[in-house]
Amino acid sequence: MTGTETTSTQDLSEQAARLRLAVNRMARRLRQEGNTELGPASIAALASIERSGPLTPSELARIEAIQRPTATRILGRLAELGLVTRTADPSDGRCSIVQITGDGRRTLNRLRKRKTAFLARKLRTLSDDDVATLARAAEILEQVLEEDRS
Repeated sequence: MTGTETTSTQDLSEQAARLRLAVNRMARRLRQEGNTELGPASIAALASIERSGPLTPSELARIEAIQRPTATRILGRLAELGLVTRTADPSDGRCSIVQITGDGRRTLNRLRKRKTAFLARKLRTLSDDDVATLARAAEILEQVLEEDRS
């Protein structure tokens, strides 16, 4: 399709539904490949703490778009597993600061490596053109997601 062609609303809706299904199925399959006792919300929280930490539970809740009690529950589990540490907030003794531990980083790295290896195995079965198409699709999805952040 060229830039001058138009796509009907129904066609776009059908493509959006198909893309949503494919992305969700791939995400589910990658979670399964991770093979961990941590659920998706805990893994996402741990990754956010790695990327943006140290954080307060309220900051984590805002980043993850979850309720503060949910963030507190997730952080309790991550702390039990030794993946994060909690220390008193020097500016507010009622609050804590959470940061990732070495074990937390190793856990995330292990999960990422497993998932990447699975995807690399799948990509090796595709043609060079298909791999290039998926690489371009990844760029486009990254752009779409970045626009949402702005």
